[in-house]
Amino acid sequence: MARKIRVLMVCMGNICRSPTMEGVMRARLQHYGLETLVEVDSAGTHDYHVGRAPDPRSVAAAARRGYDLSALRARQVSPADFAEFDYLLAADCDNLANLERVRGGRGVAPKLLLSILGQPAEVPDPYYGGPQGFEQVLDLVEEACDAWCRRLQQSL
Repeated sequence: MARKIRVLMVCMGNICRSPTMEGVMRARLQHYGLETLVEVDSAGTHDYHVGRAPDPRSVAAAARRGYDLSALRARQVSPADFAEFDYLLAADCDNLANLERVRGGRGVAPKLLLSILGQPAEVPDPYYGGPQGFEQVLDLVEEACDAWCRRLQQSL
């Protein structure tokens, strides 16, 4: 059996955007019949929340759309991730730059999650905003994860 394709979703603290990205991608992989071929994880570029569950507002917003984030726990990106993952997908340009610093020119080059949509857009951080920010994150992430799944499906 061939090795699974591995995808790492990344934001700053790994409690809002990247766990949402992971949860949505897991569900979308299942929808596209790719769950046995592709593995997904998430991490943060900072260590602020290592070991913690996702933000309750992210969990609640995701649950309203049928995604379960409850088992996820925050971790920090490590240099080894650039050798272990085939795709490192950042929520925004700041975290993309942080990933490039950690990568140090070795391993897989990270990309923006939304780059698949042909736009330089970023997934905004909903942490300091209201509930609508978490819904906007889900809207963007769902669209991007569908596009990534279609690309992965074509490449397998």
